[in-house]
Amino acid sequence: MENETFNFDIISIEGLKVGPQSSIPTFIFILLIYVFIMVSNIGLVVLISMERSLHEPMYLLFCNMSINDVFGSTAILPRLLSEVFTPIAERYIHYIDCAVQAFSAHFHAGTSHFVLVVMAYDRYVAICNPLRYATIMTNRMVVKLSVGAWMVPLILVAILLGLTLRLSRCRRVITNPFCDNASLFKLSCENLFINHIYGLASAAFTLGSSLGSVTLTYLRIAMVCLSSKNKALNSRAVQTCATHLAVYLIMLVASFTPMIMHRHPQWAENGKVASVMFHVVPPALNPLIYGLQCTELRNKIINVFQKKRVMDAKGAMHVPSLHK
Repeated sequence: MENETFNFDIISIEGLKVGPQSSIPTFIFILLIYVFIMVSNIGLVVLISMERSLHEPMYLLFCNMSINDVFGSTAILPRLLSEVFTPIAERYIHYIDCAVQAFSAHFHAGTSHFVLVVMAYDRYVAICNPLRYATIMTNRMVVKLSVGAWMVPLILVAILLGLTLRLSRCRRVITNPFCDNASLFKLSCENLFINHIYGLASAAFTLGSSLGSVTLTYLRIAMVCLSSKNKALNSRAVQTCATHLAVYLIMLVASFTPMIMHRHPQWAENGKVASVMFHVVPPALNPLIYGLQCTELRNKIINVFQKKRVMDAKGAMHVPSLHK
């Protein structure tokens, strides 16, 4: 049966292995995380959009990250939630839906890297060329960088999935928690040489350009800070760069952890769970890190809550008493 070719449109997907006793706690935990990701990231995008004082390149570029995190989490978590109470043997997904989820997962991952690259470039210009910052990082440049951060992974992933969708299928079982490119092309019994080569090449290009750009950028920034005697400049550089670097390192750890676990059979099952973490941990921590570490953004968030509290207090004072 394994060598026959099928054209099944229904794929069996394992998803998360959750016991009956753990179903409710797991559902509540994932739901709370998803709600937090949506509220925090969308809230920051709305705040930056409405506050003119935050219409600076750094915050506008950060909006790309928040939008991408919302997209990536929505591609994975809602389906995991819907499958928590479904037995593993009864979990199915249409092939086209699986392909869309795989595209979304890889697109989110690639965009995460390139968005952080353009954010690193923004920090480089701000610290290394502060006098030319306003002329370099114009609104037009921000739009170009943002479009590039989305279009490059879009093209790479479109080719990646295109090479997979051309294959016939002889299997119909996916053992991962969600659909990805590797899971899809493993359903085929055809020669997968081209898929492996392009997959490795695109991953190497994405990771190499990301690591290379960020490393060179921070080396240049470090050299400028070490040679500068401007304590105010150095303090601001350390604060903004530490925030960006923390977000980047969290993304790298979330990327490499499942890869390392999959290399060891005894960790394989934990590796499947860890693969979900890339779409959970960075999207949940990014708004916290930027919201708490960026002074202007933190002050705006505090002002919003203070205004809301004042308005609630005024509203309570103007409510007429029913006893009068």
